[in-house]
Amino acid sequence: MPSHRLTRAAVLLAAGTLLFANALSPAHADTNTFGPLPPHNPYAGPDGTSTMHGDTGSSDATPLPGPGTGPLTSRRIALQSACPTILVGSDGYPVALCTPILTRIPTVHLLDPATGNSVARLSLTKGSLLGGVYAYLDDRDRLVAVDGDNTLLRIAHRQKAGGGQELYVDRALSLDTAVPEGDAVTGLAPDWRGRVWFATGGGVVGTADETTGAVRSLALPAGERVENSISTAPAGTAVATTHATYLLTAGADGTPVVSWRRAYDRGPARKPGQLSHGTGSTPTFLGPGDGTDYVAVVDNASPTVNLLVHRTDTGAQVCSVPVLLSGGSGSENSPVGAGRSVFVASTYGYPYPALPENAGDSEPASGDFTGGLSRVDVRAHGSGCDLKWDTVVRSSAVPRLSTADGLIHTIVRGSVLPGSDTTSLLDPYSYIQIDPGTGRVARSTYLGLSSLYDTLQMVGTIAPGGVVYQGTITGVVRIGAR
Repeated sequence: MPSHRLTRAAVLLAAGTLLFANALSPAHADTNTFGPLPPHNPYAGPDGTSTMHGDTGSSDATPLPGPGTGPLTSRRIALQSACPTILVGSDGYPVALCTPILTRIPTVHLLDPATGNSVARLSLTKGSLLGGVYAYLDDRDRLVAVDGDNTLLRIAHRQKAGGGQELYVDRALSLDTAVPEGDAVTGLAPDWRGRVWFATGGGVVGTADETTGAVRSLALPAGERVENSISTAPAGTAVATTHATYLLTAGADGTPVVSWRRAYDRGPARKPGQLSHGTGSTPTFLGPGDGTDYVAVVDNASPTVNLLVHRTDTGAQVCSVPVLLSGGSGSENSPVGAGRSVFVASTYGYPYPALPENAGDSEPASGDFTGGLSRVDVRAHGSGCDLKWDTVVRSSAVPRLSTADGLIHTIVRGSVLPGSDTTSLLDPYSYIQIDPGTGRVARSTYLGLSSLYDTLQMVGTIAPGGVVYQGTITGVVRIGAR
């Protein structure tokens, strides 16, 4: 794919001005018990920090607690890059995959756990940036990503003989035989046999066995694109295209096989605040049994989107529930799932600085960013679902639920005009904690002002020690106890 093409990752680029301050308004929130989370994938890194969405089931939940109840501090690490992926290995080192604003050459940064400063960096081959965005950490703390040459890389770090750290490519495997000319990998995740599953924007799903070098693939129906990442569970791999949700397994030689396909209402067009005409969801595994009983996505129905929950084993629909009723009803984010609870955040009207070239026009052409968050619970025995609450919150990041502290952690975008839904380059940003039992904001900490703090619906990661690493369009914000 030509390096100049605008992709989902390329829209994470912008510029602004800086005014940095910090304020705190502590509050006590109810602690609710959620779970279980999806089982640990033996070929992935620590649960909660090994993938953009926390685990290979894409729960967007973590067993780690966020910052405690005491005073907080925040620090911006300027990397002159959009940093949508920040993962943390078992050794405690955060690894960030970023896209520099000027060169757009994907760059891996190894961060100092104590400060967040970059202590080593490695540039990857430029091309489509989607595979890099959806990288993951393996069980040896290596970053697994696909570069612009369609090469599957395992990037490790080590201490140099003279001191300091370095990043290096420990293993590489070409995926060229499975990725058509002009196409590129959008998402990847390991299965329970150690194979790496991948999907391309053009709708090819494949597996890579690095032990044998075998790469196998399956083309999904023509016209169906994969614009988000994929998720894995012991039962199979979930993929959401711009038309349908799939569960796939692998044949004896590793070739993907469709177990079930369920079409959804993709609406008449892309909505403002979305990057493609279809679901904005990476499929989320959740459930009260082993944490993967169900698969959840959000459709693109108009005027109101629905949370769709399917049984993982059969694909049977458990429910279709209208969500995001209080604000704009559209979402580019993966649902948060834990046990029987699902949380859906609105991105309707979010002002992305650029769009993928195949995004198409939105209907309507524009919209205010009101924000919204809904909670839906699956009934016992999977007999249906119920909307528990629906509220307005201008979340500008993918929320993260901590099952340890019973709080939802996210970043919100304010407005320079109080009470207004308009946005500007001078908007303020705050880190907040939400009580998942009620949807009310329990705590808020001001981070900073201007587009330098724009989190552009990227995901924050909670690291050991209660530290939150949040990517922005210009670097990383590190939030922790004072």
